[in-house]
Amino acid sequence: MILNLDPKFAPFQNQEEIKFQSFTFSGGEPHIKIAPDFDPNRKVTITHRLNSFNDLGLLCVTVDALRRMDVKIIDLFIPYFPAARQDRVMIPGEPLSVKVYADIINAMQLNKVFVFDAHSEVTPALLNNSTVIPNYTFIKEVLNRIGENVKLISPDGGALKKIYKVSEFLGGVEVVECSKSRDVKTGKLSGFKVYNEDLQGMDCLIVDDICDGGGTFVGLAEELKKKNAGKLYLAVSHGIFNKGFEVLNCFDGIFTTNSFKDFEGESVQVIGLDQLV
Repeated sequence: MILNLDPKFAPFQNQEEIKFQSFTFSGGEPHIKIAPDFDPNRKVTITHRLNSFNDLGLLCVTVDALRRMDVKIIDLFIPYFPAARQDRVMIPGEPLSVKVYADIINAMQLNKVFVFDAHSEVTPALLNNSTVIPNYTFIKEVLNRIGENVKLISPDGGALKKIYKVSEFLGGVEVVECSKSRDVKTGKLSGFKVYNEDLQGMDCLIVDDICDGGGTFVGLAEELKKKNAGKLYLAVSHGIFNKGFEVLNCFDGIFTTNSFKDFEGESVQVIGLDQLV
């Protein structure tokens, strides 16, 4: 059985849904009332998009409510794992935020926790009973739409291991390695490099897990064009796009999923997770 805490997010089709009502008290506390008309002996899978600490709070009270209804087996599907980018302490005074979220979820003692395209290996290492769903089928669907005669672009060293696995899944699509520099105190990006001297007019698909402001991809697009790239495409598993799409107008096509939020009438092609999991 499925309990979709975000009513607009239903990644698993053709499964019986548990009815509930949720709201937020005037003091800011999330609350839920779950309809008791289901068999508590059946496994329940909760799905949610954790975009704020309040979303995490709703998840916590939901699990507590299900336990009090004597539900024994609870799985969780949270495609975008919050704070996954804060997976190391760069300067004194910072938290290890990914561990904060993982500790809270681990305390719920869930049967399985599914995450889509985790940012790094730190998330599954910290998260008990976790399964990471890779981005392979997402990128395959992107190539179905733009054509397979492209080069896969790894934006930085952190993406290398994953992108070579994508390439292997796709039968050996060529990978071009790139790099950048980031000031850990200010976050400013510089020093973009493309380790291929002549792309010979080939179309290029940058593959990464998250697009927040998009600075990495804009800077990289400029360097790719200098190296004689053809059309430029961007595929990110988790689209935040906090600066909008105008800053990304250097791309001929942008692709993402609905793991973080929905997009309507935007300059992006969305491949729903219901097609990928």
